[in-house]
Amino acid sequence: MTENAAKRLKMETGPASASAVAIGTHNGHFHADEALAVYMLRKHIPTYTGARLVRTRDPALLETCHTIVDVGGEYDAARNRYDHHQRTFATNFPGRATKLSSAGLVYLHFGREIVARRLAAPEGSEQVGVIWNKIYESFIEALDAHDNGIGVYDPAAVTAAGLTKRFSDGGFTLGAMVGRLNPNWNDEVPADPVAAQAAEDARFELASQRIGEEFDRDLNYYTQAWLPAREIVAETFAARKEYDAEGRILVFKGQSVPWKDHLYTLEGPNQENGKAVYVLYPEKPGPGSKWRVQCVPVTKDSFQSRKPLPEAWRGFRDEQLDQISGIGGGVFVHAAGFIGGNKSFEGALSMANKALEI
Repeated sequence: MTENAAKRLKMETGPASASAVAIGTHNGHFHADEALAVYMLRKHIPTYTGARLVRTRDPALLETCHTIVDVGGEYDAARNRYDHHQRTFATNFPGRATKLSSAGLVYLHFGREIVARRLAAPEGSEQVGVIWNKIYESFIEALDAHDNGIGVYDPAAVTAAGLTKRFSDGGFTLGAMVGRLNPNWNDEVPADPVAAQAAEDARFELASQRIGEEFDRDLNYYTQAWLPAREIVAETFAARKEYDAEGRILVFKGQSVPWKDHLYTLEGPNQENGKAVYVLYPEKPGPGSKWRVQCVPVTKDSFQSRKPLPEAWRGFRDEQLDQISGIGGGVFVHAAGFIGGNKSFEGALSMANKALEI
């Protein structure tokens, strides 16, 4: 379906007529989902390069648009209609439970092309599929949930557990970042309706660019850094029993790479492959570098380690750490116990091995 949508657009308009293409969305208070949907089309799909933006709720004006997102009460990819507000709408991204917003719909149909262009790879390739899924889970899904009023946690479960926030996290989500760019209730509005709409549209353009910049950062990271790291982590994982018979120590010999996502994938959902406890890596490439011992967290975003470094070592440095640990070359162990350092690889490995025994 995704590939057909891209081909259909190219046949209908072609690059030469891109300036005639109009993208319609609603006016008034804007949200992150349509701001990103518009950005993805205009920035990453050649058919929409230079496309005009029409922000209105007038059905007659919307019908003049080539593509409509987040308004119109219709989801029909064959007609380039991508709204999700209709009562009958229940479309999800493959393998995910969150109902899509206009951002998710555009990404569903055009995301593979966006990733393929960045990787210079066929849309049907395994690499494109991996990144397509990863960016949805790490970025797009949060916007879909936000726009559809879906919380990260089940509110009933939170209430039943009696959980409350320890402090305010500032509320700075992707959705909030865009929402802050809407005008305040008491901002002055031009008396002329045309001027007022132009001012509102200018704010939307700013919001679309802002959320788009964050999307591009994710796209660049996952295609240029995260994906190349996958092979390195796989090789390191395969060699893990060289340092511990149970495979609990991973060693990156050249330099550290983004390893958490890949490690959890390689371990799988069960214990058959064993669970890593410590990851060792040099602070910088080249000889003579100091080494780090990092604890593997329970989950990617958790502050809880599978096995923190020994409590007796925490908060100590240099000679004091050497005396307490019985291992020479100690640099530090963080007070929270999730990371430590040594002047040499041998020392870092000794710290990991000894920590496993305690």
